Amino acid sequence: MSYNKILNMERHSSMLRIFTSILVSTAVLPAFAQPNDASAQPAATSKPASASMAAVFAPSGTLRASINLGNPVLAALDPATGKPVGVSVDLASEFAKRLGVPLQLVAVKSAGASVENVNQDKADIGFFAVDPKRGQEIAFTKPYVLIEGFYLVRAASPITTNEQVDQPGVTVAVGKGSAYDLFLTRELHHATIVRIPTSPAVVQGFLDQHLDVAAGVKQQLEKDAAKTGGVRILDQRFMVIRQAMGVPKAKGDDAAAYLSKFVEDMKASGFVTASLARHQITGAVVAKDND
Repeated sequence: MSYNKILNMERHSSMLRIFTSILVSTAVLPAFAQPNDASAQPAATSKPASASMAAVFAPSGTLRASINLGNPVLAALDPATGKPVGVSVDLASEFAKRLGVPLQLVAVKSAGASVENVNQDKADIGFFAVDPKRGQEIAFTKPYVLIEGFYLVRAASPITTNEQVDQPGVTVAVGKGSAYDLFLTRELHHATIVRIPTSPAVVQGFLDQHLDVAAGVKQQLEKDAAKTGGVRILDQRFMVIRQAMGVPKAKGDDAAAYLSKFVEDMKASGFVTASLARHQITGAVVAKDND
């Protein structure tokens, strides 16, 4: 082999190592380069995207997916690896495969921060609860899962029904910018909403600030109730949270339609059902066509 050929091979190898290093180290909060490991994902029936659609979703050449670690139904950090895992991560991985581009997970601790990532061009797609306010700038797919929102109170609280929450003098802790924050801001007319920085911190904030009610995703409240003790969850949900994928409306109608078709394919193929089962998520169900 000639000296020039060897030199060119070494240059190519060096450039490849630099590119890989940049992809892995780029971070907004923690950011994670996601390998396209088919064995780690539920089976799917994706069809490759056109090059033009890949350019619309991932103009940088890498798909940046905003992952909200504040909702344990959607994602959490794997204790063994420290990397995000969950149904939203599985969907993001599969979508990147369909586009034929690498994936970068942009992990955040709250729904509000995840919305900001997409609105401020720090991420190309995200996973959100459908809400009219968010829908001003984000095009949502139909929901892929449904999650229930519940109230939690102290064991000795006189509050026993949802109707008793919206009363003068009652204080309600919510995760700032969460789906139930937006919903309760519209629906509660007498109670006072107290915003806690992140959803996982709601119950602790409720306890520390001596508030009357904590609102949140049922799974998170159940986890906190088991850990804390002396609290109980009211019997009825106050809302159903419709979780969807979203893309900035600025990317156009074709991009929104393409993402919507992807979500419907993932539901119909059983991908979402398999992902929820693999991550042992209970209390969330795959959304139907009319949800």
